[in-house]
Amino acid sequence: MNEHVFQCPYCWEEISMLLDASVSSQAYIEDCEVCCNPIEVYVRFEGNEVIEFSANSIEQ
Repeated sequence: MNEHVFQCPYCWEEISMLLDASVSSQAYIEDCEVCCNPIEVYVRFEGNEVIEFSANSIEQ
């Protein structure tokens, strides 16, 4: 598991997330631990290293 720190696209708070490198490309929805809004997360790994990461708001 890799810890990744980023800013929430809603509340701009810095949050951390544990990412599982066992799957090389992942896309999923996870709620912000501060404001509880849904964040669309996309991450891509090469080996055990994050090579691409995005955290986007979901327009409601």
